[in-house]
Amino acid sequence: MSPTRMASEHRWIYIGSIVLLVGLVIGALLTYTQQKATNEAHAKAQKLNDALVAQGFPALNTHNIALVLGTDGGVVCTDPNSALKQGLWRIQLASGAGGPGMRPIIADGRILEAGAEVIKVYCPDQLAGYQEQLNTLKTSDVVND
Repeated sequence: MSPTRMASEHRWIYIGSIVLLVGLVIGALLTYTQQKATNEAHAKAQKLNDALVAQGFPALNTHNIALVLGTDGGVVCTDPNSALKQGLWRIQLASGAGGPGMRPIIADGRILEAGAEVIKVYCPDQLAGYQEQLNTLKTSDVVND
């Protein structure tokens, strides 16, 4: 066998090895960043759960919180003080009837503070505006434990 033919055969082995090595490095980096994001999501979920339990709410499944809110709060932190979001959560503070029977209610302040805890953990820069909107609502201690 000639030396040039042997070098040609080995070249494909080297190229294949380099491609495989680069693929493994990219896979490892993707796995590392995904695991880091998962750990951060679970840490924030645990922080939120602890804050809610401290306020008297029942403990939630932190895995589910991490899946829904992720590391950045998801849709909750996407402009929480916008007119659309304010309108949606004000509609949710209604009697539950549809049509002409629908009317606003006096909500329990603890429920609104639970939403503030989510904002506080996931997007604290939005908290002041959110709290300002909460202060415009009439609340009371209407839920009996």
